[in-house]
Amino acid sequence: MRRMGALVVACAAAALAPWGAAAESTIRIGFPMPLSGPAAVYGVPVTKGAELAVADINAQGGVLGRKLELLERDSKANADEAVRLSRELILKNNADFLIGTLTSSEAPAVSTIAKENKIVFIAPTAKTIQLTGPANLHPYIFRLASNTDIEGRTGATLVARWKDVKRVATIAPDYAYGRDAVAAFIDFIKKARPDIEIVDQQWPKLGQSDFTPFINAQMGKRPDAVFCDVYGGDFVTLAKQAGPLGYFKAINYRLADGGEVGSVDEARALGADYPFGLWSDAYDPVVWSGDEPPEHKAFVEHLRAFTKDPYGSGWAIMGYSAVEALAAGMKKAGSTDSDKVSKALLGLTFDTPVGKRTFNTATHETDSGEFWGEMVKDEHYPFAIMKEPKYLAQGPLTN
Repeated sequence: MRRMGALVVACAAAALAPWGAAAESTIRIGFPMPLSGPAAVYGVPVTKGAELAVADINAQGGVLGRKLELLERDSKANADEAVRLSRELILKNNADFLIGTLTSSEAPAVSTIAKENKIVFIAPTAKTIQLTGPANLHPYIFRLASNTDIEGRTGATLVARWKDVKRVATIAPDYAYGRDAVAAFIDFIKKARPDIEIVDQQWPKLGQSDFTPFINAQMGKRPDAVFCDVYGGDFVTLAKQAGPLGYFKAINYRLADGGEVGSVDEARALGADYPFGLWSDAYDPVVWSGDEPPEHKAFVEHLRAFTKDPYGSGWAIMGYSAVEALAAGMKKAGSTDSDKVSKALLGLTFDTPVGKRTFNTATHETDSGEFWGEMVKDEHYPFAIMKEPKYLAQGPLTN
Protein backbone atom coordinates (compact mmCIF):
# COMPACT_ATOMS: atom_id res chain seq x y z
CA MET A 1 0.00 0.00 0.00
CA ARG A 2 2.86 2.35 0.83
CA ARG A 3 4.47 1.63 -2.55
CA MET A 4 1.16 2.19 -4.31
CA GLY A 5 0.62 5.48 -2.45
CA ALA A 6 4.08 6.65 -3.34
CA LEU A 7 3.50 5.68 -6.97
CA VAL A 8 0.23 7.67 -7.08
CA VAL A 9 1.95 10.73 -5.61
CA ALA A 10 4.85 10.40 -8.06
CA CYS A 11 2.52 10.08 -11.03
CA ALA A 12 0.49 13.07 -9.92
CA ALA A 13 3.65 15.10 -9.49
CA ALA A 14 4.89 14.08 -12.93
CA ALA A 15 1.56 15.03 -14.49
CA LEU A 16 1.53 18.42 -12.82
CA ALA A 17 5.22 19.26 -13.35
CA PRO A 18 4.94 20.53 -16.93
CA TRP A 19 2.02 22.79 -15.98
CA GLY A 20 3.86 24.15 -12.97
CA ALA A 21 7.04 24.67 -14.97
CA ALA A 22 5.11 26.49 -17.68
CA ALA A 23 3.52 28.78 -15.12
CA GLU A 24 6.87 29.64 -13.60
CA SER A 25 8.90 29.90 -16.82
CA THR A 26 10.46 33.21 -17.72
CA ILE A 27 9.62 35.36 -20.72
CA ARG A 28 12.82 35.18 -22.70
CA ILE A 29 14.06 38.21 -24.64
CA GLY A 30 16.88 37.56 -27.08
CA PHE A 31 19.23 40.52 -27.05
CA PRO A 32 21.95 40.55 -29.75
CA MET A 33 24.03 43.72 -29.37
CA PRO A 34 27.67 44.75 -30.03
CA LEU A 35 29.47 44.19 -26.73
CA SER A 36 33.00 44.33 -28.13
CA GLY A 37 34.83 46.40 -30.74
CA PRO A 38 34.28 50.09 -31.65
CA ALA A 39 30.46 49.85 -31.58
CA ALA A 40 30.52 48.68 -27.95
CA VAL A 41 30.82 52.35 -26.89
CA TYR A 42 27.06 52.42 -27.54
CA GLY A 43 26.16 48.73 -27.38
CA VAL A 44 27.25 48.13 -23.78
CA PRO A 45 25.23 51.01 -22.27
CA VAL A 46 22.17 50.07 -24.35
CA THR A 47 22.44 46.61 -22.80
CA LYS A 48 22.83 48.05 -19.30
CA GLY A 49 19.65 50.02 -19.84
CA ALA A 50 17.80 46.86 -20.86
CA GLU A 51 19.13 45.07 -17.78
CA LEU A 52 17.82 47.88 -15.58
CA ALA A 53 14.35 47.71 -17.16
CA VAL A 54 14.21 43.96 -16.67
CA ALA A 55 15.25 44.36 -13.03
CA ASP A 56 12.61 47.06 -12.46
CA ILE A 57 9.82 45.07 -14.11
CA ASN A 58 10.73 41.86 -12.31
CA ALA A 59 10.82 43.70 -8.98
CA GLN A 60 7.19 44.64 -9.64
CA GLY A 61 6.19 41.04 -10.32
CA GLY A 62 7.12 40.72 -13.97
CA VAL A 63 4.62 40.67 -16.85
CA LEU A 64 1.46 38.56 -16.75
CA GLY A 65 2.80 36.86 -13.62
CA ARG A 66 6.08 35.85 -15.25
CA LYS A 67 9.58 37.25 -14.84
CA LEU A 68 11.58 38.58 -17.78
CA GLU A 69 14.93 37.05 -18.74
CA LEU A 70 17.41 38.90 -20.96
CA LEU A 71 19.51 36.62 -23.17
CA GLU A 72 22.48 38.82 -24.05
CA ARG A 73 24.75 38.00 -26.98
CA ASP A 74 27.67 39.86 -28.60
CA SER A 75 26.79 40.56 -32.24
CA LYS A 76 30.13 42.34 -32.82
CA ALA A 77 28.23 44.83 -35.04
CA ASN A 78 28.34 42.16 -37.74
CA ALA A 79 25.16 41.35 -39.69
CA ASP A 80 26.05 37.69 -40.26
CA GLU A 81 26.86 37.19 -36.59
CA ALA A 82 23.64 38.95 -35.56
CA VAL A 83 21.64 36.63 -37.84
CA ARG A 84 23.39 33.52 -36.51
CA LEU A 85 22.79 34.57 -32.92
CA SER A 86 19.14 35.44 -33.55
CA ARG A 87 18.45 32.05 -35.09
CA GLU A 88 20.17 30.38 -32.16
CA LEU A 89 18.24 32.47 -29.64
CA ILE A 90 14.93 31.50 -31.23
CA LEU A 91 15.56 27.85 -32.06
CA LYS A 92 17.95 26.77 -29.32
CA ASN A 93 17.27 29.16 -26.46
CA ASN A 94 13.52 29.46 -27.01
CA ALA A 95 13.47 33.26 -27.05
CA ASP A 96 9.94 34.64 -27.04
CA PHE A 97 10.96 37.99 -28.50
CA LEU A 98 13.95 39.81 -29.93
CA ILE A 99 15.24 43.25 -28.98
CA GLY A 100 18.58 44.55 -30.11
CA THR A 101 21.20 45.11 -32.77
CA LEU A 102 22.88 48.49 -32.96
CA THR A 103 23.76 49.09 -36.60
CA SER A 104 21.74 49.48 -39.76
CA SER A 105 23.48 46.48 -41.27
CA GLU A 106 22.46 44.16 -38.42
CA ALA A 107 18.84 45.21 -37.92
CA PRO A 108 17.49 44.60 -41.47
CA ALA A 109 19.19 41.19 -41.50
CA VAL A 110 17.70 40.20 -38.14
CA SER A 111 14.32 41.55 -39.24
CA THR A 112 14.16 38.83 -41.91
CA ILE A 113 14.74 36.21 -39.20
CA ALA A 114 11.94 37.71 -37.11
CA LYS A 115 9.63 37.59 -40.12
CA GLU A 116 10.52 33.97 -40.90
CA ASN A 117 9.90 32.89 -37.32
CA LYS A 118 6.92 35.20 -36.70
CA ILE A 119 8.49 36.72 -33.62
CA VAL A 120 8.32 40.36 -32.51
CA PHE A 121 11.61 42.23 -32.99
CA ILE A 122 12.11 45.75 -31.57
CA ALA A 123 15.12 47.65 -32.93
CA PRO A 124 16.16 50.20 -30.28
CA THR A 125 18.88 52.03 -32.23
CA ALA A 126 19.18 51.14 -35.94
CA LYS A 127 18.16 54.11 -38.11
CA THR A 128 18.17 53.18 -41.79
CA ILE A 129 14.83 54.14 -43.31
CA GLN A 130 14.96 50.87 -45.22
CA LEU A 131 14.31 48.85 -42.05
CA THR A 132 10.62 49.71 -42.04
CA GLY A 133 10.29 50.85 -45.64
CA PRO A 134 7.34 49.47 -47.65
CA ALA A 135 9.45 46.71 -49.20
CA ASN A 136 10.69 45.46 -45.82
CA LEU A 137 7.83 46.19 -43.42
CA HIS A 138 6.18 43.16 -41.84
CA PRO A 139 3.94 42.60 -38.78
CA TYR A 140 6.77 41.76 -36.37
CA ILE A 141 9.29 44.61 -36.87
CA PHE A 142 9.16 47.77 -34.72
CA ARG A 143 11.63 50.63 -34.41
CA LEU A 144 12.17 52.65 -31.25
CA ALA A 145 15.02 54.78 -32.62
CA SER A 146 14.92 57.82 -34.84
CA ASN A 147 15.42 57.17 -38.56
CA THR A 148 17.77 58.42 -41.23
CA ASP A 149 15.16 60.69 -42.84
CA ILE A 150 14.59 62.50 -39.55
CA GLU A 151 18.32 62.63 -38.86
CA GLY A 152 19.23 63.97 -42.30
CA ARG A 153 16.52 66.63 -42.21
CA THR A 154 17.48 67.70 -38.70
CA GLY A 155 21.16 67.98 -39.60
CA ALA A 156 20.31 69.95 -42.74
CA THR A 157 18.14 72.37 -40.77
CA LEU A 158 21.00 73.07 -38.39
CA VAL A 159 23.56 73.57 -41.16
CA ALA A 160 21.13 75.81 -43.05
CA ARG A 161 21.16 78.22 -40.08
CA TRP A 162 24.86 78.94 -40.62
CA LYS A 163 24.24 81.79 -43.05
CA ASP A 164 27.88 82.27 -44.10
CA VAL A 165 28.20 78.61 -45.11
CA LYS A 166 28.18 78.05 -48.88
CA ARG A 167 30.33 74.94 -49.38
CA VAL A 168 29.35 71.77 -47.52
CA ALA A 169 30.96 68.33 -47.36
CA THR A 170 29.73 65.05 -45.88
CA ILE A 171 31.47 62.10 -44.30
CA ALA A 172 29.60 58.97 -43.23
CA PRO A 173 30.11 55.20 -43.02
CA ASP A 174 29.68 53.36 -46.29
CA TYR A 175 26.58 51.28 -45.58
CA ALA A 176 22.81 51.78 -45.31
CA TYR A 177 22.84 54.09 -42.30
CA GLY A 178 25.41 56.52 -43.66
CA ARG A 179 24.13 56.45 -47.25
CA ASP A 180 20.50 56.97 -46.25
CA ALA A 181 21.22 59.77 -43.75
CA VAL A 182 23.41 61.67 -46.21
CA ALA A 183 20.80 61.30 -48.95
CA ALA A 184 18.16 62.78 -46.65
CA PHE A 185 20.54 65.58 -45.63
CA ILE A 186 21.32 66.54 -49.23
CA ASP A 187 17.67 66.40 -50.26
CA PHE A 188 16.64 68.76 -47.48
CA ILE A 189 19.62 71.15 -47.61
CA LYS A 190 18.97 71.77 -51.31
CA LYS A 191 15.42 72.83 -50.47
CA ALA A 192 16.34 74.84 -47.37
CA ARG A 193 19.41 76.52 -48.88
CA PRO A 194 19.59 76.32 -52.68
CA ASP A 195 22.74 78.47 -52.54
CA ILE A 196 24.70 75.73 -50.75
CA GLU A 197 26.99 73.51 -52.84
CA ILE A 198 27.94 69.96 -51.87
CA VAL A 199 31.66 69.95 -52.60
CA ASP A 200 32.74 66.56 -51.28
CA GLN A 201 31.49 63.23 -49.94
CA GLN A 202 33.67 60.72 -48.12
CA TRP A 203 32.66 57.12 -47.37
CA PRO A 204 34.93 55.34 -44.86
CA LYS A 205 33.96 51.78 -44.04
CA LEU A 206 32.40 50.87 -40.70
CA GLY A 207 35.28 50.06 -38.35
CA GLN A 208 37.75 52.23 -40.28
CA SER A 209 41.08 52.39 -38.47
CA ASP A 210 42.77 55.10 -40.55
CA PHE A 211 40.72 58.17 -41.45
CA THR A 212 43.73 60.20 -42.62
CA PRO A 213 43.13 59.75 -46.39
CA PHE A 214 39.48 60.76 -46.01
CA ILE A 215 40.35 63.76 -43.82
CA ASN A 216 43.05 65.03 -46.18
CA ALA A 217 40.86 64.55 -49.25
CA GLN A 218 38.02 66.50 -47.64
CA MET A 219 40.22 69.31 -46.41
CA GLY A 220 41.52 69.65 -49.96
CA LYS A 221 38.00 70.61 -51.10
CA ARG A 222 37.89 73.46 -48.54
CA PRO A 223 34.32 73.08 -47.23
CA ASP A 224 32.81 75.72 -44.93
CA ALA A 225 30.94 73.07 -42.93
CA VAL A 226 30.51 69.30 -42.69
CA PHE A 227 27.59 66.96 -42.09
CA CYS A 228 29.05 63.88 -40.39
CA ASP A 229 27.51 60.56 -39.42
CA VAL A 230 30.61 58.75 -38.20
CA TYR A 231 29.81 57.45 -34.71
CA GLY A 232 30.89 55.31 -31.76
CA GLY A 233 34.48 54.13 -31.63
CA ASP A 234 34.91 55.22 -35.25
CA PHE A 235 34.30 58.84 -34.30
CA VAL A 236 36.79 58.51 -31.45
CA THR A 237 39.36 57.44 -34.04
CA LEU A 238 38.32 60.14 -36.51
CA ALA A 239 38.47 62.92 -33.92
CA LYS A 240 41.88 61.91 -32.60
CA GLN A 241 43.31 61.77 -36.12
CA ALA A 242 41.52 64.87 -37.45
CA GLY A 243 42.37 67.22 -34.59
CA PRO A 244 46.16 67.37 -35.15
CA LEU A 245 45.57 67.84 -38.90
CA GLY A 246 43.53 70.98 -38.25
CA TYR A 247 40.34 69.50 -39.73
CA PHE A 248 37.89 70.93 -37.21
CA LYS A 249 39.65 74.27 -36.97
CA ALA A 250 39.57 74.65 -40.76
CA ILE A 251 35.76 74.60 -40.71
CA ASN A 252 35.53 76.66 -37.50
CA TYR A 253 34.01 73.59 -35.81
CA ARG A 254 30.91 73.94 -37.96
CA LEU A 255 30.22 70.24 -38.04
CA ALA A 256 26.86 68.61 -37.36
CA ASP A 257 27.10 64.93 -36.44
CA GLY A 258 23.91 62.88 -36.29
CA GLY A 259 25.63 59.80 -34.89
CA GLU A 260 24.94 60.56 -31.22
CA VAL A 261 28.47 61.78 -30.55
CA GLY A 262 26.70 64.23 -28.23
CA SER A 263 26.14 61.40 -25.74
CA VAL A 264 28.14 61.35 -22.52
CA ASP A 265 29.34 57.87 -23.57
CA GLU A 266 31.10 59.34 -26.60
CA ALA A 267 32.26 62.46 -24.77
CA ARG A 268 33.84 60.39 -22.02
CA ALA A 269 35.55 58.12 -24.54
CA LEU A 270 37.24 61.17 -26.10
CA GLY A 271 37.84 63.25 -22.97
CA ALA A 272 40.13 66.20 -23.71
CA ASP A 273 40.40 65.12 -27.37
CA TYR A 274 36.76 66.02 -28.00
CA PRO A 275 36.43 68.69 -30.73
CA PHE A 276 34.58 71.23 -28.59
CA GLY A 277 32.24 73.47 -30.54
CA LEU A 278 30.69 70.99 -32.95
CA TRP A 279 26.96 70.21 -32.87
CA SER A 280 25.57 66.76 -32.24
CA ASP A 281 22.67 64.78 -30.87
CA ALA A 282 21.83 62.28 -28.15
CA TYR A 283 18.74 60.34 -27.14
CA ASP A 284 19.46 61.45 -23.61
CA PRO A 285 21.76 64.43 -22.87
CA VAL A 286 22.04 63.18 -19.24
CA VAL A 287 23.41 66.60 -18.22
CA TRP A 288 20.61 69.17 -18.61
CA SER A 289 21.19 72.91 -18.60
CA GLY A 290 17.48 73.68 -18.99
CA ASP A 291 14.25 72.37 -17.52
CA GLU A 292 14.75 68.67 -16.81
CA PRO A 293 11.69 66.41 -16.68
CA PRO A 294 11.34 65.04 -13.10
CA GLU A 295 10.96 61.48 -14.44
CA HIS A 296 14.25 61.84 -16.31
CA LYS A 297 16.13 63.03 -13.25
CA ALA A 298 14.82 60.05 -11.29
CA PHE A 299 15.79 57.68 -14.12
CA VAL A 300 19.38 58.96 -14.34
CA GLU A 301 19.84 58.71 -10.56
CA HIS A 302 18.42 55.18 -10.68
CA LEU A 303 20.71 54.27 -13.60
CA ARG A 304 23.79 55.64 -11.86
CA ALA A 305 23.03 53.58 -8.78
CA PHE A 306 22.37 50.45 -10.84
CA THR A 307 25.55 50.75 -12.93
CA LYS A 308 27.64 52.23 -10.11
CA ASP A 309 28.66 54.94 -12.58
CA PRO A 310 28.77 58.57 -11.39
CA TYR A 311 27.74 59.95 -14.77
CA GLY A 312 25.33 57.43 -16.24
CA SER A 313 24.81 57.03 -19.99
CA GLY A 314 23.06 58.70 -22.90
CA TRP A 315 22.46 55.35 -24.57
CA ALA A 316 21.03 53.28 -21.73
CA ILE A 317 17.66 54.91 -22.25
CA MET A 318 17.22 53.08 -25.57
CA GLY A 319 17.61 49.62 -24.07
CA TYR A 320 15.46 50.61 -21.11
CA SER A 321 12.65 52.03 -23.24
CA ALA A 322 12.65 49.09 -25.66
CA VAL A 323 12.04 46.61 -22.83
CA GLU A 324 9.36 48.89 -21.35
CA ALA A 325 7.63 49.10 -24.75
CA LEU A 326 7.63 45.33 -25.16
CA ALA A 327 6.27 44.86 -21.63
CA ALA A 328 3.50 47.37 -22.33
CA GLY A 329 2.65 45.47 -25.51
CA MET A 330 2.40 42.16 -23.68
CA LYS A 331 0.20 43.68 -20.99
CA LYS A 332 -2.10 45.22 -23.58
CA ALA A 333 -2.30 41.93 -25.49
CA GLY A 334 -2.72 39.90 -22.30
CA SER A 335 -0.41 37.40 -23.93
CA THR A 336 3.16 36.59 -24.93
CA ASP A 337 2.05 35.34 -28.34
CA SER A 338 3.91 37.42 -30.95
CA ASP A 339 0.91 37.70 -33.25
CA LYS A 340 -1.16 39.21 -30.44
CA VAL A 341 1.69 41.37 -29.13
CA SER A 342 2.51 42.75 -32.58
CA LYS A 343 -1.09 43.88 -32.99
CA ALA A 344 -1.07 45.40 -29.50
CA LEU A 345 2.07 47.40 -30.27
CA LEU A 346 0.40 49.17 -33.21
CA GLY A 347 -0.62 52.62 -32.00
CA LEU A 348 0.63 51.84 -28.49
CA THR A 349 1.69 54.84 -26.42
CA PHE A 350 4.22 54.07 -23.70
CA ASP A 351 6.26 56.03 -21.19
CA THR A 352 9.98 56.72 -21.45
CA PRO A 353 12.19 58.78 -19.12
CA VAL A 354 12.12 61.66 -21.66
CA GLY A 355 8.44 61.57 -22.52
CA LYS A 356 5.80 59.43 -24.15
CA ARG A 357 6.38 57.63 -27.45
CA THR A 358 3.84 56.00 -29.77
CA PHE A 359 4.31 53.32 -32.42
CA ASN A 360 2.93 54.62 -35.72
CA THR A 361 0.33 52.15 -37.03
CA ALA A 362 1.47 52.63 -40.63
CA THR A 363 5.26 52.56 -40.22
CA HIS A 364 5.78 50.66 -36.92
CA GLU A 365 8.09 53.52 -35.84
CA THR A 366 7.95 55.97 -32.95
CA ASP A 367 8.89 58.88 -35.27
CA SER A 368 11.36 59.79 -32.55
CA GLY A 369 13.64 62.79 -32.70
CA GLU A 370 16.69 63.49 -30.58
CA PHE A 371 18.18 66.19 -28.40
CA TRP A 372 20.64 68.44 -30.26
CA GLY A 373 23.05 71.08 -29.05
CA GLU A 374 26.54 72.52 -29.21
CA MET A 375 29.15 70.45 -27.40
CA VAL A 376 31.06 72.63 -24.95
CA LYS A 377 33.49 72.55 -22.04
CA ASP A 378 32.15 72.77 -18.50
CA GLU A 379 34.27 73.10 -15.38
CA HIS A 380 32.01 70.65 -13.54
CA TYR A 381 32.67 67.77 -15.95
CA PRO A 382 35.86 66.21 -17.35
CA PHE A 383 34.23 65.76 -20.75
CA ALA A 384 32.16 67.70 -23.29
CA ILE A 385 28.51 68.34 -22.47
CA MET A 386 25.60 69.48 -24.60
CA LYS A 387 24.76 73.16 -24.22
CA GLU A 388 21.04 73.85 -23.91
CA PRO A 389 19.81 70.58 -25.46
CA LYS A 390 16.67 70.93 -27.59
CA TYR A 391 14.45 68.11 -28.76
CA LEU A 392 14.25 68.12 -32.55
CA ALA A 393 12.10 65.74 -34.57
CA GLN A 394 10.50 65.98 -37.99
CA GLY A 395 11.72 68.85 -40.23
CA PRO A 396 11.36 71.55 -41.22
CA LEU A 397 12.38 72.88 -37.84
CA THR A 398 12.53 76.33 -36.32
CA ASN A 399 14.29 77.82 -33.34
